[in-house]
Amino acid sequence: MSKTIFITGSSTGLGRATALLFAQKGWNAIATMRNPAADTELQGHGVTVMPLDVTDPVQIGEAARAALALGPVDVLFNNAGYGLAGAFEGATDDQLQDQLATNLLGVMRVTQAFLPAMRERRKGTIVTTTSIGGLVTFPFNSVYHATKWGLEGWSESLAFELAPFGVKVKTVAPGLIHTDFAGRSIVRTLHPAYMDAIGKVMATFSDPGRRSGGSTAEQIAEEVWAAVNDEGDGVTHVAGDDARALYARRLADGIDAFRKAVRTQFLGG
Repeated sequence: MSKTIFITGSSTGLGRATALLFAQKGWNAIATMRNPAADTELQGHGVTVMPLDVTDPVQIGEAARAALALGPVDVLFNNAGYGLAGAFEGATDDQLQDQLATNLLGVMRVTQAFLPAMRERRKGTIVTTTSIGGLVTFPFNSVYHATKWGLEGWSESLAFELAPFGVKVKTVAPGLIHTDFAGRSIVRTLHPAYMDAIGKVMATFSDPGRRSGGSTAEQIAEEVWAAVNDEGDGVTHVAGDDARALYARRLADGIDAFRKAVRTQFLGG
């Protein structure tokens, strides 16, 4: 019997690449997105497409019930998310709530919807896309970092309580992925007191040399596959050569020295 993966945030990028990869490997892939009518590719590759806005608790319950009605869900892949970037002081309360509702509460609520079935089967895997931004920080991404660091901590703690029920918890923490994330999935906050510094940071992030070290969505989808098939006790899979190098540097240099290097690189000292 084929296994099933349920994926959030599948309209483009990593979610879409993961759905296609698992379908190619013989899995039943259920790909969810806010507007499934816009999909022109996944259904043609044997992927089941369902509507889901992870900020809508009612729709989360409906999607989980619809997926489980088709059969057991072996893997939940929490992938929906976006970035809030810019000056924290300039963030509106709506922006703060939207970021937390999507990146953090959405993951928790979707997971809760599938946990009873996995616990009762004593089998399942929960994989969540975090980010290298859940392990290191950069200037003017504080709220995004709060959600991704939160997901790493939540996942690590959750792994303890679900292990006795045979349910694994994993995260995939990629670095730069060559998608349209920067254009489609970034919301910016502005404040006049910080514009010069924000300009320096954005220029560094946009440097072609830095961006050349990223991964394709398909490469990170392979890391999701590896996480799903990892039988070890580890939780975090740092994904992509750039992310692995960056995290290794943080561990080797120590927190304070690493932060000083980031400040120098992005803000000039």
